[in-house]
Amino acid sequence: MALNNERLQKVIAQSGITSRRKAEQLILDGRVKVNGKVVKTLGTKVNQNDEIEVDSVPIEKESHVYYLVNKPRTYISSVKDEKGRKVVTDLVPDLDKRVYPVGRLDYNTSGLIILTNDGEFAQLLMHPRHQIDKVYVAKVKGIPSKAALTLLKKGIKSKGETLRAKHVKILSANKQKNTAIVEMTLNEGKNRQVRRMFEEIDFPVLKLKRERYSFLDLTGLQTGDYRELTKEEVHKLREEALKNQSK
Repeated sequence: MALNNERLQKVIAQSGITSRRKAEQLILDGRVKVNGKVVKTLGTKVNQNDEIEVDSVPIEKESHVYYLVNKPRTYISSVKDEKGRKVVTDLVPDLDKRVYPVGRLDYNTSGLIILTNDGEFAQLLMHPRHQIDKVYVAKVKGIPSKAALTLLKKGIKSKGETLRAKHVKILSANKQKNTAIVEMTLNEGKNRQVRRMFEEIDFPVLKLKRERYSFLDLTGLQTGDYRELTKEEVHKLREEALKNQSK
């Protein structure tokens, strides 16, 4: 596990022996040692080289996992749902680690989403200044003109925010049904951004799928399938985010 100055109570909770709240109480009660010394201060930071014991028993630090999932429609991008709806973590069965999605795809949007238990990695990818490209394919009602597509790139005002597409193009159009298939690339991650942008120019989205995330795509994955990311892919994603940050 590549711990990098994580809070002690979080690391204890990630080991699976208790919840974070109970881990905090264990620390306050003097039952936790770091490198042989009792630690009673909440928020103490630890790294991968620190030896952590609870009641004199070393904890097993949770290793990081990374999954690419082809999310179906009608799944929630969460680890649980109060309304009892299906969640994306259900798509990775028999997993003994607690993972969560990197960002969100809304209930009616399908496509590529990453699941991990590496919080630092997730925050790196989601931070707005890191500008990870995400490619969506939308079926919209109506056939947008070149002027409309240009407006999407210049920026659309929606609920006090300016939403911009990095690239946008029509892949196909059906004049009889008055619909179009449009590809849009974003490097932002605002709530329901693609749908909001098309709604603002009066081309409501009928169907939406995220096809790519940076260099990752859905090759070989049917709807509902998943695969583990390779070490090389994880490294490349991390490097891309850090490179964008330095621009």
